[in-house]
Amino acid sequence: MEKLAKFKALGLSDSTLKALKKKGFEEPTPIQEKVIPLFLKGECDIIGQAQTGTGKTTAFGAPIIERIPEKSGEVQAIVLTPTRELAIQVSDELNSLKGDKKLHIVPIYGGQSMTQQLRMLRSGVDIVVGTPGRVIDHLQRKSLNLEHIAYFVLDEADEMLNMGFIDDIKEILRATGPEKRMLFFSATMPKPILGIAKRYMKNYEHVAIEKEELVASLTEQIYFEVREADKFEALCRIIDIEDEFYGLVFCRTKNDTTQLAQKLGDRGYIADALNGDISQNEREKILNRFRKQKINILVATDVAARGIDIMDLTHVINYSLPQDPESYVHRIGRTGRAGKQGTAITFVTSTEYRRLTYIKKTSNSEMKRGRIPEIKDVIKAKRARVKAEIEDTIKTEEYGDCLEMSEKLLDEYPAEKILAALLKCAFKEKFDESMYAEISGSSYVDRKGKTRLFIAMGKAEGMANPNRLCEFIKEETGENDLKIRDVEIFPHFSFVTLPFTQAETLLEIFKNKKRGRKPFVEIAQKSKRRNSRNAGDTHDNTRSNTSYTRDRTTKRRYASY
Repeated sequence: MEKLAKFKALGLSDSTLKALKKKGFEEPTPIQEKVIPLFLKGECDIIGQAQTGTGKTTAFGAPIIERIPEKSGEVQAIVLTPTRELAIQVSDELNSLKGDKKLHIVPIYGGQSMTQQLRMLRSGVDIVVGTPGRVIDHLQRKSLNLEHIAYFVLDEADEMLNMGFIDDIKEILRATGPEKRMLFFSATMPKPILGIAKRYMKNYEHVAIEKEELVASLTEQIYFEVREADKFEALCRIIDIEDEFYGLVFCRTKNDTTQLAQKLGDRGYIADALNGDISQNEREKILNRFRKQKINILVATDVAARGIDIMDLTHVINYSLPQDPESYVHRIGRTGRAGKQGTAITFVTSTEYRRLTYIKKTSNSEMKRGRIPEIKDVIKAKRARVKAEIEDTIKTEEYGDCLEMSEKLLDEYPAEKILAALLKCAFKEKFDESMYAEISGSSYVDRKGKTRLFIAMGKAEGMANPNRLCEFIKEETGENDLKIRDVEIFPHFSFVTLPFTQAETLLEIFKNKKRGRKPFVEIAQKSKRRNSRNAGDTHDNTRSNTSYTRDRTTKRRYASY
C-alpha cells in the first residue's frame, strides 16, 4: 500500500485502498484530496467544482461507500446524472470502489426495461444512480423511496441545467427526507444551481479546483461514422495511409483487445494487447517493447492503459467509443505531447451519435467529422513510401552486396523492366487493392430529428395493423410516450419512424434480441426501403459505397466535412 500512502492519509479504509489499488490508482487528484477528508471528517454539505476528467466520481463515491452500512434494507444514497451513459459509467465506477463491502448499486434510466428495474429495486438497493426522468417515474410508481437516504449527489450539475432538468431535480429533492448530506459536482456553477444549493443545503463548503486545459492543444481530433462490422477495415486503412503509425487503440473489454490484436497480427501488423488479465511481469515486457517501438500498435482497455506515459505516439484510436468525457480526455491526452502533433481518431456507430455529441460538448473538444481513406489513396500512399525509401538508398549508396547482381541483370534486360519486376516481387501484396474490403455507406439517419427503423416482425407474426405494432413496441420497452410515425407493415418485417433519441433507445433495448441471425431492430437502409416498395417483401442488405477522399487543402490524410 506504499504507493497509496496519499490516499490512506485522506482517511480511507484498507478495503477502499485495496479497491483503488486494483483499479490502478496511485495518487489522488486535487478534487479528491480536498473532498474526501472534508466528507469523512465533517458533516457539512459540499459543492465540488472541477472539470470533467478530474476524478469527481471517486471524490464522492469512495467516502459514501465508506460511510453507508451493509444490508440496511433501504436506499441510502442517490446519484443523479444527466444521461443514461453517465449513469451506467458512475454505477460501474462505484461498484469497482466498494471492494469487499456487500452493497447493491444499480443504475436506472430511460431506455432500460421498466420490468427489469422494478425487479432490481424490489430486491433491495443501497445506492441508486439514475437520470431525473426515470427516477421521477419510479417515485410516482412508489417503487423508489428516497425518504430515508443519507446522501444526495448531483453529478454534472451544469449539464443538468443545460438539458432542462432543473424542475425535475427540485421534484426529486422534495421526495427526500430532511436528514441527508448533499453533494453537488459540476465544471461550472451557474446561478440556478447555486440557488438550489442555498435553498436545500444547510452549511456547505464550496471546493473549487483551478481550471486546467482538458484536451491536449496539439491533438487533432477526428471522428468517423462507421458500422461495427467495418471498424477493422477502417483501422487498417488509417494505419496503412500513415508514413509512421505508432499508437494506442482503445477497446471496451478484455476480450475485444485480445481479438483485435490477434486480427491485426493475422493481417501482418506488429501489435499486442494490454488488459487486466495480463500479469504485472508480462505487462512490463509488453510496455518495454512498445516504448522501444518493437511493437507499433498497442490495443488496450482504459484500466490497463493507466500509467502509460509515452511521448512519441502519433495516434490514439478510440476503436470503441468511451463511456464518458473523462475517459475520452484521458485517452487522447496521451498524444500531442512534447511539442509534437498527434491525432486522436474516434469510431462511432449511428446509435452512439448522441453519446459522441455529449462527449464533445462536455469535454470542450473540437472534433471534426472525417472520411475513411479510399483504397486507391492508401495504395498511393504506400507507393510513395516505397519510392522514397528507394531514393534514400540511392542517395546513401548503401547497396550492400546487391550492386553486382544489379549489373548482371542490366547486361541482359532494360533497366525499367528490371525495376518493375523487383517492385512486383517485393511489394505485390502491399500494392494489391484486393487486400482491402469495401466499407459500407452510412446508415439511413436523419440527424435533424427522425430515424427510420427496420423491425423483423410483420403480418405473419400477428402485426395485423400499425396500432398492434405500436402496442407491441410499447409493451416490450415500457415506454408509453414513443412518437411512432409512418408505420409500414409487410408479411415478415416492418418499418417505423421515431425521433432520433427515441430510436436510439429502442436500438439499445433490443440490441441483444435477434430474429434468426439478424438483429430484431436495426436502422433501416435506403436500399431496404426502396426494395421493399419495388419488390414486395424482400430483405436486401445491399448498401451503396460512400466515396472518401483525402483533404488536399490541409495535406491531412482524412478529409473533414
